Amino acid sequence: MSRDGEPPVNEDSGAAPEPASAGDEADGAAFRADVRDALAGLAARLDREHERAAHREAVIDRLHEENQRLRRGELQGMLEPVRTALYRLHDQARRESDRLAAPDLAEPPDPRRTALLLAALADDVADALARLGVERFTVEPGAPYDAARHRPVAVTPVTDPLADGTVTAVQADGFEQSGKVLRKAAVSVGKLDGASVKAAPSRHGGAERGETMNSGLGTDR
Repeated sequence: MSRDGEPPVNEDSGAAPEPASAGDEADGAAFRADVRDALAGLAARLDREHERAAHREAVIDRLHEENQRLRRGELQGMLEPVRTALYRLHDQARRESDRLAAPDLAEPPDPRRTALLLAALADDVADALARLGVERFTVEPGAPYDAARHRPVAVTPVTDPLADGTVTAVQADGFEQSGKVLRKAAVSVGKLDGASVKAAPSRHGGAERGETMNSGLGTDR
């Protein structure tokens, strides 16, 4: 205020500022109230979103735990035949061991009986693997050597050209699952004797086939 009680004059415009009206004050208060309400509503929505997110996380964790529990149960169910077979193998081996170690054993062990017992044990193992989807496959002597299914562990000299590059003996059966070979059969492979190469070439290429089989011995896994 000036000394004479008049409102100050704006030197730039030369006019005195207008005093704020009651309507402007009311509009400002309403605006501030709207802002407070909007912020409160936004905070409430954020709280609800956080609650829903926490609920989703809890559901996901529970489903994951249930899935893990089901998978463990399925795995245990798949392994049950293997355990049963191993129990049976254990009991058979233990009974045979006790029989052979008995002090009152009247007769020496029968090789044929022992061979039959070992064959039965191998069949039990193959049966347990079959329950898991793993099938045993055998190889007959005289079959052509197949690098995809056979693992050469020895070379057998042969004089018959027809036996060159064929399986002469089987050391171990192979195993496969759904057509995929998991373990190749271990075999001995015939190689035409060098003295017989000049006499008659083999159907597999004579010495060249024999040298190829020999050079690959022990590397085919």
